[in-house]
Amino acid sequence: MLQVGLSLPRSPGGAAGSFPMAEPAEGDNAGTGQEMFGSSPVTIVITSEADTWDIDASSCLGCGQFVDWDRMPDPEQQAHIPRDILSKPLKELKKLAREGYWAASRALRAQVYHQLIQQVTCRLVTPDALVYRDVASRLFGKLSVSSHPLPEFLERCSMPTYCLNVEGVTALKKILICIGNLFPDITYSPILPSLVALLLHYSEDEAQCFENISRLIASNAPHTSYIDQSFLAHQASCMTFGDLANKHCPAAHKLIASTSENVFEVYSKWLSWLFHDLPFNYAIRVFDVYLLEGQKVLYRIALALLKQYKLSVTSAELEGTDIKADLQAFVQNIAEHVTVEKLLERAFGIRLFSRKEIWLLQMANRKALMEKGITMVQSRQSFHLAVDMQIFSSSIVTVQEMRIIWSWIPERFSLFPPLLLFSTSEDGCSLQRFYTCCEGYEPTVLLIKTTEGEVCGAFLSSDWSERKKSGATSGFFGTGECFVFTVHPETERYEWVFIKKPELAKAVPRSRQRSPSPSPASLLSSSPDSHSTSSNRLTVPTPQRRGRLSPFLAIRHFLLPSKTASMFMSGSQEGIIIGGGGGQALSLDANLLWGHTEHCETFDNPPLCQENFKVQLLEVWGFQNT
Repeated sequence: MLQVGLSLPRSPGGAAGSFPMAEPAEGDNAGTGQEMFGSSPVTIVITSEADTWDIDASSCLGCGQFVDWDRMPDPEQQAHIPRDILSKPLKELKKLAREGYWAASRALRAQVYHQLIQQVTCRLVTPDALVYRDVASRLFGKLSVSSHPLPEFLERCSMPTYCLNVEGVTALKKILICIGNLFPDITYSPILPSLVALLLHYSEDEAQCFENISRLIASNAPHTSYIDQSFLAHQASCMTFGDLANKHCPAAHKLIASTSENVFEVYSKWLSWLFHDLPFNYAIRVFDVYLLEGQKVLYRIALALLKQYKLSVTSAELEGTDIKADLQAFVQNIAEHVTVEKLLERAFGIRLFSRKEIWLLQMANRKALMEKGITMVQSRQSFHLAVDMQIFSSSIVTVQEMRIIWSWIPERFSLFPPLLLFSTSEDGCSLQRFYTCCEGYEPTVLLIKTTEGEVCGAFLSSDWSERKKSGATSGFFGTGECFVFTVHPETERYEWVFIKKPELAKAVPRSRQRSPSPSPASLLSSSPDSHSTSSNRLTVPTPQRRGRLSPFLAIRHFLLPSKTASMFMSGSQEGIIIGGGGGQALSLDANLLWGHTEHCETFDNPPLCQENFKVQLLEVWGFQNT
């Protein structure tokens, strides 16, 4: 760890244009300049061994002058580069970037980076190269040696330098200090040092690099994000990655949940895997596609890394291991496991939902964090898995089993500890009592233990009071975040069928309406053979009440080929149903005593236990978010 102090004469005046420098308070010592950078030096982790660093007053060191060429992994290849390469359609540029076309020529990559970033839509007033030269001159003057603190938003953040030489490391620090002065709203951004360092390898000078990174910071394209700029935004993206890993890497997620006490902490490093731990020749290929496709592509590549990691380890090997450190070491040595070409191929084989759907999920996660007290100016804070081994007690599952179930639910809910709402052992076998205890809580986890000792259940995304919205003929409600699962004899989860096959669903305007579903009474009273013909209609879930978290995977966003594929949950006086289409994943009678399970189209699940079962115990858990 390096303490970076400050010994800088007070800089005169403010910066040019609309980017004034912080003025020293009256009466301050003119020799400290401390007021510009906060009340105290910050502690950072960097690769440089020196406590002070040289400042070259020149901002134009020449293209390639920031690079230590002996450390660059691959020599530049001679290649014929068509002059019209950058005029090609966006779709073709994405294809070329994914295939590594820019790697053929350093000059091409430098040109492509600059032009692509210049096309990024951003705020009207965004600092450019001229502003940087003016501010850098005011900040650093003509001193040959000085010791400046990096901005407080980089506190405890790592600063990889890749293949930069001494001049490049100096330029990196100067640019970060200027960013701290010209973008005072940035309170936390661990990804920034890596992005600036990568850009410097392909920049003509500091000013060009600064202008390009400024445009990425100031981007205002809808549903698109390049750089998180607060702890709230960063943590929301980490939670979003956790949600996506939960859905797209179930085997790896289950492994992490079963071997780590803090799943949040493991996933909080996902961006570091890409822009700190990956070797330069991998990180720069990630950067190629990132500039064209935004943050969504980072999720893809990190998920591909997670899938590859699962292929290389087993639960037995991880017993007693720090999985976060093990993952970091795996990424650092990724070349031993997969080539960069194969990694990207696998990344783009992962079928994520649309950029808008991911944005909705990120906004929901932000809202959950704000409800937990996190603000835009919040400093770093540790998040722990919400199932406390010391106080959790269930008659159906162990603490470890509940931790795995809790790791499956959306991260915005798993921030909060489980709260027992209903138990047949304490509240009796009354369906009305079940509704009374569960209404007002959203979402809930249903656990069932049969008289044969089998354990299964469901995560239900909507309040049971939604059943009343359709009047006497209550229909199905809920969202695609619902899922069913088994715990004994095997631990397995079965999600909405479109999680596995998102290509089957298309976006649909919110105004689209759907047909009503049959009443739960007709489903509960019908024979198993009649399920396939009676459960083929669907009710649109009622929009959530104001104040609720935004729904993710709400069916009103999709045009589905089969209405039976979105029957999530339903309840009436005759019983409850979870999952529909060709059968029900779970159904319980009015006495909560007898149940039935079979394959259904909504979750594409096998029977969760014996098809006709008797309930020994039933529990419903909510989320203690107050």
